[in-house]
Amino acid sequence: MLNKDTISIYLVREALLQSCAPGSATDEVLHKVGIAPALLDQPDARVPALVYARMWRLLARRLDDEFFGMDPRKLRSGSLEFMCRTAMAQPTLAQGLEVVLGFLSLMLERLPARLVRQQSLAEIVLQEPDSNPGRGFTYFTYWMIVHGVACWLAGRRIPILAIELRCATPDYCEDYEVMFSENLRFDRPRTRMIFAADCLDAPIRRNAQELKRFLAEAPANILVKYRDPQSLASQIKQALRLQPAEQWPETPGMAQSLCMSASTLRRRLADEGQTFQGLKDGVRKELAIAWLAEPDHSFADIALRLGFADTSSFYKAFRKWSGTNPGHYRSLILGSS
Repeated sequence: MLNKDTISIYLVREALLQSCAPGSATDEVLHKVGIAPALLDQPDARVPALVYARMWRLLARRLDDEFFGMDPRKLRSGSLEFMCRTAMAQPTLAQGLEVVLGFLSLMLERLPARLVRQQSLAEIVLQEPDSNPGRGFTYFTYWMIVHGVACWLAGRRIPILAIELRCATPDYCEDYEVMFSENLRFDRPRTRMIFAADCLDAPIRRNAQELKRFLAEAPANILVKYRDPQSLASQIKQALRLQPAEQWPETPGMAQSLCMSASTLRRRLADEGQTFQGLKDGVRKELAIAWLAEPDHSFADIALRLGFADTSSFYKAFRKWSGTNPGHYRSLILGSS
């Protein structure tokens, strides 16, 4: 089984691209953090998340830049600590995020951002200059910092409904889908992250000791664990995606298709922290979000395709999943198309 705490070699190459000259300088960095340079030429290679974090910190120290040299202005060493210390003094996550985005907008030239709350949805929008879009890695590094700090401030993981990006689809997206959301949309008019607004009211209760621990573990603690594509949960989700929802089996039927007993399936899923019903709900949510971004699909059509008895049942389920109703989500997504 693959190590679940790993990062694709693609992200290693992306981190080195602008922050380290190729050749001996790159080899020196890789040797220092414990990565064999030959792995750069193996597209399926992965490295431990802790090793990737070690490389991140080494590059940040060498460049005096916690943003890999990807902006004309440096995000100088100590910026993350200052930003977190200032944000944690705020009473709510909304105010803490305003501090985080304000600080990054001042420090970085090309990535000014603002927080927008629209009823039950919130979005962080990058107000980029009308120039060529940045690299996918640049955007995702920015989102990793913002989302990671926001989750730490709130004391819980904040589910992301969608991320839209101005750039074209990068060659590799798997880890980004795991870190953020399977609903990544490229070549969009603007770059933004969309999530349920109710989390913005969460109180911030962090202290100096917790900040010290958070910084000591960063960025490994904000890199979401890699999901093994060979895991039982991943196999089941893929099987569900290949069938119409109204034909999805119950637990005994799925177990039989996988040549195991229902009790074995439940036990193995429990070992992975999953349930069969939770996987079905997850795939339904994934499909619903994708179809809501397509104006040709009516709500009744989506409800039917997802196996709901009626549109009302779909509305209730979507609100439970995302904290908002399908109509509001669709209007926000399609409003910038």
